[in-house]
Amino acid sequence: MSRRYFGTDGVRGRVGEAPITPDFCLRLGYAAGKTLIAHEKLRPTERPAVIVGKDTRISGYMLESALEAGFSAAGVDVYLAGPLPTPAIAYLTRALRLQVGVVISASHNPFEDNGIKFFSAAGTKLPDSVELEIEARLDEPMGCEPSSKLGKAQRIDDARGRYVEFCKNTFPNELDLRGMKIALDCAHGAAYMVAPKVFHELGAELVLVGVEPNGTNINEKVGATSPQSIRAAVLESGADLGIALDGDGDRIVMVDAKGGVYDGDKLLYVIAKADPAANGVVGTLMSNLGFEHAVQRLGLPFARAKVGDRYVLELMHEKGWKLGGENSGHIICLDRHTTGDGIIAGLQVLAALRRQETTLDDFCGDLVFYPQKLVNVPVRAGFAWASNQAIGAAVEAATAELAGRGRVLLRPSGTEPLLRVMVEGEEAAVVERIAHSLADVVRSVAV
Repeated sequence: MSRRYFGTDGVRGRVGEAPITPDFCLRLGYAAGKTLIAHEKLRPTERPAVIVGKDTRISGYMLESALEAGFSAAGVDVYLAGPLPTPAIAYLTRALRLQVGVVISASHNPFEDNGIKFFSAAGTKLPDSVELEIEARLDEPMGCEPSSKLGKAQRIDDARGRYVEFCKNTFPNELDLRGMKIALDCAHGAAYMVAPKVFHELGAELVLVGVEPNGTNINEKVGATSPQSIRAAVLESGADLGIALDGDGDRIVMVDAKGGVYDGDKLLYVIAKADPAANGVVGTLMSNLGFEHAVQRLGLPFARAKVGDRYVLELMHEKGWKLGGENSGHIICLDRHTTGDGIIAGLQVLAALRRQETTLDDFCGDLVFYPQKLVNVPVRAGFAWASNQAIGAAVEAATAELAGRGRVLLRPSGTEPLLRVMVEGEEAAVVERIAHSLADVVRSVAV
């Protein structure tokens, strides 16, 4: 059964346009609530409950209210956590023994977008079957429980404090961050109140960037998708390193004292190299070939999942491995959390550096990446790029030119009308030329 609303990371789109509208979110809350009740084996006096968190987008107020009303109409209690990182909601869903966690966020997208994603009681993404069941219920008329059975809503006053302590507890007890100066960029997003507390309470001196959200500046020239901001902060302040999170706090990029930028592949390599219990690493189709080779030199098996943290997590469970991630900065440490977490991933990198008494630059001295070029090409909705003869011929020619010394990958975005064209190889100039040539072919047939 095909999906109509749920993508790889929940429901997402432009605010005010279907499906990110108040009426849809009202029906989504009701449909999710009814699905939740149908799946839960509740005692006669027990009420199902969900927790709802959000990032700092101005539209979050509107969508939060609509979802709350929908859940209440279905007879589900709602706990409101306010602005918190996506992984915080995954943790709190488990910690509070609730049935579902809901996050209102569009992650790294601009403020005009927003989305809704769900976590199970175990703190993981909902199974595809449950998401499809919710979609099916959206076609049914919306009802309302009798007044005596309506869900109640309340704020969780200690939600931030609970998550801060959870993050700190993933850092080794025998270590601290005293004497370390860290530039921290929270992207004016969901982590702006909790991330500074975590690193400060572990002893770090902080230089703060992106901690003044106004509802419309989330991810605007700051955060993990704009590493030039944290790089400038590190170089200007003389910090030992920089940490940049994205708008919902599940993605991380770091910068060393010299201004070198470290993406998800490099940070995952640091964690794997420092962990004697690592038993394998999951990357994605976008992971750098040099990263794959470096992991294998560590004596660890490596496997590629489809792009998307839910697919990385699925393969990690299948393999029984505890480390995985994407070069975009989603890093999953299953021995620490059930989902990707930018703050926790950063703490594992810092723990590795403190134990070895070294720097990011030195720790990754043996890591050589292939030049990689990614071009995002806008395409019309439903464009059948995979069966297009011109694109197929161009990919075949590019692959032949690389002659086994690189890769060509085309894949659609799961959240935007884009086709991502990626080329990787030994020579940067060749990679750049082939990537732009392929992108030009896509543009010529995708209009």
